[in-house]
Amino acid sequence: MKRSRPVRLFVAALLTLVAALAIHERLGAFQAEAPRTSGGIQQRDAQKADDPWNFADEDEAVPSWTEDFKDQALDLTMFAAFATLALTGFFKKSELLKWITMGIAVVYLGFARSQLITIVNIFGLTQWNLPVFRHNMTWYLFAIFTVVSTILWGRLYCGRVCAFGAMTQLLDKIVPAGLRFEVPRGIDRRASYIKYGLLGATVLYFLVTKDISIYRYVEPFWMFSLQATTGMWLGLGVLLLATVFVRNLYCRFLCPVGAFLGLLSNLTVFRIKRWSECNTCKICEKACEWGAIRGPKIVASECVRCDDCERLYMDKKKCPHWLIIKKKAQARSS
Repeated sequence: MKRSRPVRLFVAALLTLVAALAIHERLGAFQAEAPRTSGGIQQRDAQKADDPWNFADEDEAVPSWTEDFKDQALDLTMFAAFATLALTGFFKKSELLKWITMGIAVVYLGFARSQLITIVNIFGLTQWNLPVFRHNMTWYLFAIFTVVSTILWGRLYCGRVCAFGAMTQLLDKIVPAGLRFEVPRGIDRRASYIKYGLLGATVLYFLVTKDISIYRYVEPFWMFSLQATTGMWLGLGVLLLATVFVRNLYCRFLCPVGAFLGLLSNLTVFRIKRWSECNTCKICEKACEWGAIRGPKIVASECVRCDDCERLYMDKKKCPHWLIIKKKAQARSS
C-alpha cells in the first residue's frame, strides 16, 4: 500500500502534464488559424478576381492528431515499457533488474535512439523554446517522466535511466577494483560543486551568445550518434580512461544535467528512510559510491537512488537497526 500511493501520484501527474501540453498546443493552433479565418471571405473574393476560371487549388493533406499519434505509437509504447521496467526494479529494490535496466538504457536510449536529457533541453527551457508536442510525444513523455520521478523520488534518472551514466556504471563493474582511486571525502564534497558551476556558466554563455554548440564541450552524450570531430573523440577517450580510476567521475563531478536534477531533487517528496542508529553507523556511508551519505544525512542533490543503502537497511544480518532489535528481543526472552 505504501508503494501504490506514490505510483498513483506519479501517473496522475504524468497524465495531467501531457493533457496540459496537448491543450496548450491546440490553443496555439486555434489562435494561429483565427486570423486566416476572419479574412476568409475577402481572400476568396480576391482569388476569384485573380482566377476567373476558378480552378480549385490542390491543398496538401495535413496529418491529423490521430495520424501523428499512430506514427509515434511504437516509440511511446517502447519507452512506456522501459519506464515500467525502471520503476519495477526501483520499487522492488532488485539489483538484477537495475543492471538489466541500465543495459537496455545504453542500447535503446543511447545507441538506438540517442535520447537523453541534455543541456540543450535546459537551454530551450530558459527560452521556453520546446519541441512541438504533437510531433515529439515520446520526448515529452521522457522529459515528464524524468521531472516527475525526480520530484517524487529523487535523481532516479541519473541512477538507472541516463544512457551515459548507465554505461559508466556498467564499466565500473568490469574494471578491477584494484585500479580504482577512492577520492578523499573532503575533496569529494568540494568537487561535487563543480557541476553546478558548469551548469551556471554554460547557461549564462548560451543566454549571452545564443550558441547551442557549447553543449559538445560540457557533455559527452553526442557519442551515441557516433558523429564527432577527432578532438571530441580524443576528449571522450580521456574522460572514459579517467573514469576507470575514479568511478562515476562525470556524473558525480561534471554533469550539468545532473546538477539541474540535483537542484530539482531538493523538492523530493518520498525520501529514503533513516533509522535512529544511522546517527552513529557508517556502513551505508562507506558503501555509497556517490558520496551522498554524510554521517546521519543523505544529501538529496547527490543521491541517485541506486538502492545500495536501502538494500542494506533491509538486511537483518548487517544493519545495526535490526541487530539491536534482535538483541533486545533475546534479552527480554531470556
